Amino acid sequence: MSAVSILSIIISYFICLILISYFTSRNSDNQSFYVGNKKSKWYLVAFGMIGASLSGVTFISVPGWVVNNNMIYLQMVFGYFLGYLFIAYVLLPMYYKLNLISIYTYLKIRFGKYSYKTGSVFFLISRLIGASFRLYLVANVLHSFVFAQYNIPYFVTIIVTICFIWLYTFKAGIKTIVWTDCIQTLFMLIALVASIVMIYKQMPVSDTGFLSQIYSSSHFKIFEFNDWTGGKHFVQQFFSGAFITIVMTGLDQDMMQKNLSCKSYKEAKKNMLYYGFGFIPVNILFLVLGILLINFSNQNGISIPELTDNLYPNLAINHLGTTVAVFFILGLFASAYSSADSALTSLTTSFMLDILSIPESETRTKTRIRVHLLFSGIIILIVLIFSFINNKAVISQIFKVAGYTYGPLLGLYFTGMFTKIDLKDKYVPIVAFISPIIAYLLSYYCYLFFNYKVGFELLIYNGLICFIGLILLRKKKEIK
Repeated sequence: MSAVSILSIIISYFICLILISYFTSRNSDNQSFYVGNKKSKWYLVAFGMIGASLSGVTFISVPGWVVNNNMIYLQMVFGYFLGYLFIAYVLLPMYYKLNLISIYTYLKIRFGKYSYKTGSVFFLISRLIGASFRLYLVANVLHSFVFAQYNIPYFVTIIVTICFIWLYTFKAGIKTIVWTDCIQTLFMLIALVASIVMIYKQMPVSDTGFLSQIYSSSHFKIFEFNDWTGGKHFVQQFFSGAFITIVMTGLDQDMMQKNLSCKSYKEAKKNMLYYGFGFIPVNILFLVLGILLINFSNQNGISIPELTDNLYPNLAINHLGTTVAVFFILGLFASAYSSADSALTSLTTSFMLDILSIPESETRTKTRIRVHLLFSGIIILIVLIFSFINNKAVISQIFKVAGYTYGPLLGLYFTGMFTKIDLKDKYVPIVAFISPIIAYLLSYYCYLFFNYKVGFELLIYNGLICFIGLILLRKKKEIK
């Protein structure tokens, strides 16, 4: 597929997004940007959040991850649903009761200013890195198959990618994103199903043979119950998945900002439950796609790339025909931008409300736009840095980083929700920043002395370390 064709698809796609932005941003204000005027339909939010959660990472990285990890990722996906139940029945009622715009205001109410600022800073770090990882995937594909053919530098590719997002989010924020996420999720799912169907048609197997080919594959392995030291045991993966969902969705301003745009807790709960349930079959399809891509490569003598994130892009654009290539490009950009656009909006929201402490009612539009631009620039810088150091599947990197950056948030919220203690608030930042360091040392020495590889459950250990540290900071009750 030619670079001109790919670029034409991308431009057409973004014209569609900008048109949606135009219609949704009319008569918009700060309430529109932050919480969509509390008028978002729960079913639109739920459908759009599937695309936002999956992102370009799932679209590219999960099929490639099957090469080295089989279908074991499903163990985490099953754990995700437990996390969604916790969010629906524990976190959302609390957020709606307190009528929050920024969810980190809870920490201010519960503990004080320092805890509040600490939670916000860890969110900003986490979301900046996560959003950058996701955009890195898109920028790589866009550069490799379009801009590189015209000798355009890599950094220009990244700037163009960010500019597209900024253009349709800077004015109406969440009000626009609820709608664009739905369109993006639809394109992503169409691309996923179309890719599976087109690969099936190109492989010499019957309907029955198609299914047996998946079941008989050496990569069709979902559960691991024997190996406790490799980080892939069911217990490790299942509970890691549950806690990853709690922190990366329930304690994340990006994901919760959409939920809080629903008019009531009842609607937000329905959104979370339907969205959580729909997440499972979609991930199963991505893993099945991974097996099909591997089989197709083996049957046609195509070498599997060392960086497995390139497996799907290489086959879709170079070997599976124009139809698959078109759907792949649409699906990739739909999935990537459905998470990146809301990340940029939530970063702006959190920085304005939590760090600058400018109330929503007093926010000046010019100031908000400048902050929006600031975070766009920071993401560009992080993507450039990551492009020089990455040599692993991006989805693995995201979960690894989440273990360090979201752990303190887990400790803070669990201390607030499940204890009645008051903290020496000004010392909270010290505990929060030390706990990831202790978690890293724990992970290092567990492998060094016990040959136990700490996997994604690092998040749980990190949160527990922070929790214990905060307990030690409790204020002693005065004896009267």
